[in-house]
Amino acid sequence: MIIGILGEGKLDQRVAIAAEHIPSLLAYKAEKILVETNAGRLAGSLDADYQAKGAEIASRQDVIAKSDVIINIHPIDSAELAQLRGKVLIGGYNPLVNTAFVSACLSNGVSAFSLDVIPRTTRAQAMDILSSMATVSGYKAVLVAATHLPKFFPMFMTAAGTITPAKVVILGAGVAGLQAISTAKRLGAVVEASDVRTAAREEVLSLGAKFIEVEGATEDKSAGGYAVEQSEDFKKRQQAKVQEHASKADVIICTAQIPGRKAPMLLQKETVAQMRPGTVIIDLAASTGGNCELTENGKTININGVTIIGDSNLASTMPADASKMFGKNILNFLKIMVNKEGAIDLNWADDLITGTCIAHQGEIKNERVKAQMNSVTA
Repeated sequence: MIIGILGEGKLDQRVAIAAEHIPSLLAYKAEKILVETNAGRLAGSLDADYQAKGAEIASRQDVIAKSDVIINIHPIDSAELAQLRGKVLIGGYNPLVNTAFVSACLSNGVSAFSLDVIPRTTRAQAMDILSSMATVSGYKAVLVAATHLPKFFPMFMTAAGTITPAKVVILGAGVAGLQAISTAKRLGAVVEASDVRTAAREEVLSLGAKFIEVEGATEDKSAGGYAVEQSEDFKKRQQAKVQEHASKADVIICTAQIPGRKAPMLLQKETVAQMRPGTVIIDLAASTGGNCELTENGKTININGVTIIGDSNLASTMPADASKMFGKNILNFLKIMVNKEGAIDLNWADDLITGTCIAHQGEIKNERVKAQMNSVTA
């Protein structure tokens, strides 16, 4: 088995496998590991580092042509997919949104596994790239907000008087939201958080933040811990409650998302109009429409003195540690895919194999992705 590692080019500063992970891959009895030239340079893994650990450096074309298993982060283009017939592709491809990529994998006979749709079970935690990258994004979101905010985060007692702490509101208390709470608290801010899942309440309170509660949320155990679409009545009450708290905040971190659907709109433009100049909004849900009505994906805009930063890829701005975490998730996943002889052995009785498979011999194994594809083609 030859394993290939592709770089992300201009899409991302991360790399799917850092140089430090190469010995672990070799321990899986890989015959050879090929790494695209400069694949990890921006993440602190130089070509010489990979070579020192036992990998070989090759052109992108050679990595694609010679590898049996290819590991990367983002979807690759259709021309390259056409060269992967019969091969295994592993990464995080957002298949609930990138349905064209799923179709291309199916038509080209690629066996593709996307770890961002892995079942949310205890056993899967060590392979959950969504949680790993959300940890990075939640942390970085607060730091970005702090650099844009025209005031201190903590309270200061000075000879010139007392400086009151910043008030931070976190919308969505998943992994990114909880990390944002922890980071904001460490910086000394007063923090409030909102989430539609009742289970999030205790987590928020345990981190020392206040929970903004809106009663009557819909929950679905089959959603695997993710938030689900809410009723129109709940949305109206939620927006009113969020407006009440957000209009008084110095920083709002938006993290609320629903897999495969448009992000819930929680901050209306009328709410933004009530915010004080200098307020900062970081919208991590920007790529799926944003939680703020005025968010523009990939852009920083200023509306009447309120800074709105739409960035769903903040993990890429911390490429060294983000790559280490992503790579470790991949290594843990490969443990259940590779047999003792060093060959790919797909056990379809394993819910983690079927739960991440978005294409194999013309079939989609992941039920959520299959349903999404059927709804797109219906």
